[in-house]
Amino acid sequence: QKGYEKKRSKLIRAFVPHAGGNLATSEPPHPAKVKGKKKETPKEMRPQSICNHDVHTEAVQAMLARHVERKVAVPMPSKRRSLVVQTSMDAYTPPDSSSGSEEEAGPCDDMSGMEHWMGRPSQLGPAHLGSTSSSSSSTQSGGSGNAGRLADSLAHAHISHLAHLGHTHGGPGHLQQSHLKYGNAERMETGDGVPVSSRVSAKIQQLVNTLKQPRRPPLREFFVDDFDELLEVQQPDPNQPRPEGAEMMPVRGDALGVVTNWPPSLEAALQRWGTISPKAPCLTSLDTAGKPLYVLTYGKLWSRSIKLAYNILHKLGSKQEPMVRPGDRVALVFPNNDPVAFVVAFYGCLLAEVVPVPIEVPLSRKDAGSQQIGFLLGSCGVTVALTSDACHKGLPKSATGEIPQFKGWPKLLWFVTESKHLSKPPRDWFPHIKDANNDTAYIEYKTCKDGSVLGVTVTRIALLTHCQALTQSCCYTEAETIVNVLDFKKDVGLWHGILTSVMNMMHVISVPYSLMKVNPLSWIQKVCQYKAKVSCVKSRDMHWALVAHKDQKDINLSSLRMLLVADGSNPWSISSCDAFLNVFQTKGLRAEVICPCASSPEALTVAIRRPAEDSSQPPGRGVLSMQGLSYGVVRVDTEERLSVLTVQDVGTVMPGGLVCVVKPEGVPQLCQTDEIGELCVCAIATGTSYYGLTGMTKNTFEVYPVSGGGGLVSEYAFVRTGLLGFIGPGGLVFITGKMDGLIMVSGRRHNADDIVATALAVEPMKFVYRGRIAVFSVTVLRDERIVVVAEQRPDSTEEDSFQWMSRVLQAIDSIHGVGVFCLALVPANTLPKTPLGGIHLSEIKQLYLEGGLHPCNVLMCPHTCVSNLPKPRQKQPEIGPASVMVGNLVSGKRIAQASGRDLGQTDDNDQFLFLSEVLQWRAQTTPDHILYTLLSSRGAVSNSLTCLQLHKRAERVAALLMERGGLQEGDHVALVYPPGIDLIAAFYGALYAGCVPITVRPPHPQNISTTLPTVKMIVEVSHSACVMTTAVICKLLRSKEATATVDIRNWPPVLDTDDLPKKKPPALYKPSNPDGLAYLDFSVSTTGMLAGVQMSHNAVGAFCRSVKLQCELYPSREVAICLDPYCGLGFVLWCLCSVYSGHQSILIPPVELESNPALWLLAVSQLRVRDTFCSYSVMELCTKGLGLQTETLKARGLDLSRVRACVVVAEERPRMSLTLSFSKLFKDLGLHPRSVSTAFGCRVNLAICLQGTSGPDPTTVYVDMRALRHDRVRLVERGSPHSLPLMESGKILPGVRIIIANPETKGPLGDSHLGEIWVHSAHNGSGYYSGYGEEVLQSDHFNSRLSFGDTQTVWARTGYLGFLRRTELTDANGERHDALFVVGALEEAMELRGMRYHPIDIETSVIRAHKSIMECAVFPWTNLLVVVVELEGSEQEALDLVPMVTKAVLEEHYLIVGVVVVTDIGVIPINSRGEKQRMHLRDGFLQDQLDPIYVAYNM
Repeated sequence: QKGYEKKRSKLIRAFVPHAGGNLATSEPPHPAKVKGKKKETPKEMRPQSICNHDVHTEAVQAMLARHVERKVAVPMPSKRRSLVVQTSMDAYTPPDSSSGSEEEAGPCDDMSGMEHWMGRPSQLGPAHLGSTSSSSSSTQSGGSGNAGRLADSLAHAHISHLAHLGHTHGGPGHLQQSHLKYGNAERMETGDGVPVSSRVSAKIQQLVNTLKQPRRPPLREFFVDDFDELLEVQQPDPNQPRPEGAEMMPVRGDALGVVTNWPPSLEAALQRWGTISPKAPCLTSLDTAGKPLYVLTYGKLWSRSIKLAYNILHKLGSKQEPMVRPGDRVALVFPNNDPVAFVVAFYGCLLAEVVPVPIEVPLSRKDAGSQQIGFLLGSCGVTVALTSDACHKGLPKSATGEIPQFKGWPKLLWFVTESKHLSKPPRDWFPHIKDANNDTAYIEYKTCKDGSVLGVTVTRIALLTHCQALTQSCCYTEAETIVNVLDFKKDVGLWHGILTSVMNMMHVISVPYSLMKVNPLSWIQKVCQYKAKVSCVKSRDMHWALVAHKDQKDINLSSLRMLLVADGSNPWSISSCDAFLNVFQTKGLRAEVICPCASSPEALTVAIRRPAEDSSQPPGRGVLSMQGLSYGVVRVDTEERLSVLTVQDVGTVMPGGLVCVVKPEGVPQLCQTDEIGELCVCAIATGTSYYGLTGMTKNTFEVYPVSGGGGLVSEYAFVRTGLLGFIGPGGLVFITGKMDGLIMVSGRRHNADDIVATALAVEPMKFVYRGRIAVFSVTVLRDERIVVVAEQRPDSTEEDSFQWMSRVLQAIDSIHGVGVFCLALVPANTLPKTPLGGIHLSEIKQLYLEGGLHPCNVLMCPHTCVSNLPKPRQKQPEIGPASVMVGNLVSGKRIAQASGRDLGQTDDNDQFLFLSEVLQWRAQTTPDHILYTLLSSRGAVSNSLTCLQLHKRAERVAALLMERGGLQEGDHVALVYPPGIDLIAAFYGALYAGCVPITVRPPHPQNISTTLPTVKMIVEVSHSACVMTTAVICKLLRSKEATATVDIRNWPPVLDTDDLPKKKPPALYKPSNPDGLAYLDFSVSTTGMLAGVQMSHNAVGAFCRSVKLQCELYPSREVAICLDPYCGLGFVLWCLCSVYSGHQSILIPPVELESNPALWLLAVSQLRVRDTFCSYSVMELCTKGLGLQTETLKARGLDLSRVRACVVVAEERPRMSLTLSFSKLFKDLGLHPRSVSTAFGCRVNLAICLQGTSGPDPTTVYVDMRALRHDRVRLVERGSPHSLPLMESGKILPGVRIIIANPETKGPLGDSHLGEIWVHSAHNGSGYYSGYGEEVLQSDHFNSRLSFGDTQTVWARTGYLGFLRRTELTDANGERHDALFVVGALEEAMELRGMRYHPIDIETSVIRAHKSIMECAVFPWTNLLVVVVELEGSEQEALDLVPMVTKAVLEEHYLIVGVVVVTDIGVIPINSRGEKQRMHLRDGFLQDQLDPIYVAYNM
């Protein structure tokens, strides 16, 4: 490190006036000044500066420097320690690049220490902006030195614009708070005004600040997506550049000059050389040490090919039924280091007139993309695969030693081609050598953008013509030596290294990839050693050679007359070419030797730069504006802007070819001269079809371009090359990208390769591997969005990679003017590879879409790139009352109101006003009638109570209260009991003593610290004079843990009811005022508010009567209750209804189901119960716990066919998916789906709806979710997009009236309009109880009046949104039935973008987004949507969820998620009713108590 610093400072000294200065923020000075400076550079600086600077890298760095001042810091995601540890160095080996293909990882990706400049940001990235100067030999153009210096200082001076992290201590999981960073964000307030000091909230604040920055200008036009949600549609920019040139006429190549001694076919050439000069070397293969392994002569090639041809035709199958006939296809499976076996097999096939299909060696059964190769082989009808001995031994074998069938492959016979395995052809047998004709010569495979593999057929005449054209344009002569680094199985490597070479009797030195990995200079050494005239390479081979060249002394490249750059059409290649020339010019390399070419599998070679004899005419360069390119227009950039693409020409059109440029989409119309289009070629030397695919062939190989006038350009068909570009002055061809890499984002074209180059130019080689970046687009919300996936080096820290990611986002944004939707880093070596070691783009995209990439870092920027969201909604003023009221129609609709049937006065027990009197009456008239049976966890009866027993127990409890407690009439008593019979006795005992009981859930012994404070709070708020409980709980309240949690001393007296006094109280209390308080109902709402509701004696009577009528409860009936008996309808059913109606209640404590999930259903079945009540949590326990046990339960005799009503007691929108899956699951056990229904209650009225026994079945409607957000109800068909199923919440109870009112104006609403549900009933609560005199705040909850219409009735406001809808069904009394649909609680609903969202809808979408999401909760925080998901699966999958969740919410709800929090299972708090406590979760998140696995802040 020291040495490096020293050298660096020495190099920089010349440029830096004072080294410590704040360099990175200075604007780059004018280019002219820098030119002057360059002369003063010290001598040793020059070579480095020559190869260091790459214009694109500099452009990116300079651009980032400009950003420094403007940017607000972006919060870094937080990650759990275990995740950080897993990405440690030892876990990975550097990516293996077993062999190279399109974009491979290079060997020196692991050699970053070799050259001091390798680690510097301005290192020769593969950036596509080579030099902007015109003469190729000069050093770099104007601003390069300066920009490089800037970049350098940016990398090393600690003033990166993202220095929001400081130096962390204690590892990446722990951030130090520093007062500089977030200003006054130290103490922030949560939504409730509670100050919290936590890193999360400061981070979110940072995020909020980031989002306040100005965004791109909003778009104007819309298209209407139904009536109210308008997704904006991109309008073309009026100022966008448009092509202005004349029509580009087709350009013709030179005539193909036929030379007299050119052979009539390639086999004829082989025969000629094999017989005339059998000793001439044809091919030399090298071992991994670079030593010649084998030299194949033309004689040997000829004799072996004949032998193989004979064996293929005569030795496979039987004499009568040969397996292979002329014209059949056979696969060639040879490794990259065995060109000798391959060339023999290839020519053997040509001689036998069978069609070779060269493919890669399948390394394993699950090799990425090998399935598609199998599909190609199947469609070509391949039954035989030729392979070499070594390769055959290396293939995966089954236990029997046979080669298994690879996934998707046809059944193949593997045939080894080594001479020793073949039999000699008879003397009289000779292959038939014809002139080249239109038969297929070979099939070359091609992988498409979507991963499918096609076979391009090349005819024998095309093969020969192509060889002739290459010979002419490359001036090949006999016996030249050529060094080939390319893959010889396809493309340029095959055309030059196997075919054209044999036509011209040349000698090929084949450098295998395994050697290049060990020694990147090997190809240059071979050029020197063999004095080779020609070398075929890719730009990455040049790049690697640059990195490794300094150890070599005696390199001499003067023998080269042509350095063929196979990927010269890739915009990045120019930087490698320039840098290579700069370094090796001193070693004898001439500028005119470098010959880039452009080719495609369909059109073969399209253009090639000729090796010039005179170096007077410099090669063509174009510095094009990126913005112009994105609109498909060529604009030369004169203003030296940063966002430019420098392209080099790839020479002129091939001899005998005709090339034109057509529009990429639609009719193949000729482009204008300054317009980018797809190149099309008309020549003999092209492919002729995609094998077996006539439709695709027509679109690609039979294109007839039309001119502006509408006439055909030529009577012959053209072939689409898949290359985008234009033809410049002098007929030079320029390529700007590939059709496959084209990404259309809101009407502009971007090239994947260009985006990769920009990403790499941001401190290249430092955080990511050069060849391992994938860029593709995914469709989100009707537009393409860009996704960048890169492999991260194992040694880069969290902060480093996060900073790199944020800079990449800015660079792409500034240079390409496009936002990145998602940037993901994955651990080294985890992206799917092609067999040649490149990345397999379509597989990566597939993994991303399925959520299977397992990234270790993710940064999403939906805010910047999603610009077509609907406009936020502005609220409309309401219509005045006068214009609305006409009878009871509201603007043409029936007013939404409904009521249950009347409460008649019929019963013998209705003479009693008070429940305590009913119990005394029952104890006298039916003393031995059993009212309650309590079941144990094994399903046995653990306790039961008759009317008399209950009366007697209650009397003794009353005596205890009066004597020991010394309580007065009207005092409040807290009953802290587990669910059971003691609770019931204590309740009636309190009534007998004239006290007001409050039921309280006891603290959980395993979780005292969180449950006890709630108990304490209820006791305090209710002003209880004493606490009654069991001996066990008494002990618990006095335990160490309890005293540590709350102060035990200020509790009221605690009475233990396990030993009751034997004597009766002197006299039972006789209540006199029916409006007096009977009991208090305390519960905690989902938003975390504790509220106690006062229930009067009148309300209790009316309530019990209503339930009795609805459920037809009589003394002879049995009802099973599996509910918590502490509040709401659960308490009423558990404690009150049996005493009132006389039926027997079978009590099943829900806690017991945790140990025995089948308890409730078995009890219902064994006791032949017809009516049962449960909660959602019980139903969920049964669905999850018994899902796989239905067969065993059936065997145990579980039968639910007698159940007439199974009612879920709830205070929320019915959970349809749960009730449906429950019904489906237990349908086999006799449960009738119609019997499952829900009840609905709330704080002001504990039961508004209850399905009951008679009356129509619950109805289901489908509403448009988008209309709901605007507080409108729009019914749609089932299955239509954005539809949401809602189930009726049960029938309205007798004595209950409902109206739907507007929560803001309090006016009545029409039928099927969404509004707040208001209720009027005898069993409404009579007000909130709070001993602090706060009743005024909530007074309108219990007594509100409509603002117009019926202004007399007093209503209670439920706080729930819903709507009424008159159905076609009839009620028991013959009226049409009104169904009530509950949508959700007002206090839970979120106002986002001016629309109202219900958390449950967003959560449903999120849970569907990925299989590993177990549960989800959402809440808003300062207008950001926070999504918390529980991950079921390994922590490696945590980051897969972030893009999936963001996309699901965008697509279904048009909302951008602000923060995604991934946690363990069980983090989301749930109350006893099974409802999510979202506000508790929010507070836990803001105070950083969740211990999340990962928190992603979407930027």
